Amino acid sequence: MAFVESDRRSTTVAPNAATAKILVAGAVVLADTRRLENCFPSVDFFEHRGIPFAVGVNCFNGVCEEDPEEIRTALDLAPDIPLVLCDARDRESVKTVLLALLEHVMRGLAFEASGDRQPV
Repeated sequence: MAFVESDRRSTTVAPNAATAKILVAGAVVLADTRRLENCFPSVDFFEHRGIPFAVGVNCFNGVCEEDPEEIRTALDLAPDIPLVLCDARDRESVKTVLLALLEHVMRGLAFEASGDRQPV
């Protein structure tokens, strides 16, 4: 079984030949607005385990037909979860999503280090 450990919770995720301890810093959920419902299990997975994540909305050729706030509402994302429009085929666009995730993780670490009870 593979063992995933986050700052807040630990869980067994999937069997494999070797037991491995994997530290999870964060994740990206890549959303296709034509099949947004396919994102629900991933969003739920990371939320319930307290794993930081960002949502990259894949816009083909730089065009996104949907309003980002409507996508946020449809996915029931908290306001602090990064939602970034991107083109998954474009390296620079993907870097933007990864940077948003990294900043989100760093804010969470700063929050935990401060000992505050409520996020800023």
